[in-house]
Amino acid sequence: MIQIITGEKGKGKTKILLDKVAFDVQNAKGSIVYLDKNNKHMYELDRSIRLMNMNDYFVENADEFIGFVMGVLSQNTDIEKIYFDSFLTVSFADSSNISALVNKLDKISANFKADFVISISASKDTLPLDVQEFVTVAL
Repeated sequence: MIQIITGEKGKGKTKILLDKVAFDVQNAKGSIVYLDKNNKHMYELDRSIRLMNMNDYFVENADEFIGFVMGVLSQNTDIEKIYFDSFLTVSFADSSNISALVNKLDKISANFKADFVISISASKDTLPLDVQEFVTVAL
């Protein structure tokens, strides 16, 4: 399952994402991973959550991003949820490939039975219709 939180920059998407992960960690039976573009939120996350700074892994395009996510899931079959903060930045998504990326992540989520919670800095109505169907919070 994919859940997308959308809104322009500065609208509070990361706060909602952090609140959601804090709630989910209390009920998690498996592992939780938080992918971000930096370590800024390291001290806001529970110590049981694996924070991965994407800049540490030399991912340079959308295909490498998908490969990275597949690698993370293949190394730990206990992953229950992955949170993607700053999705457009960490995934190298733009208007030309966001539909393909989200649809690929949806297939990966179903196959590995891991939920993905994604924060996108854009208004809901600027996203393609097939991506809008995954939006659960629009700010």
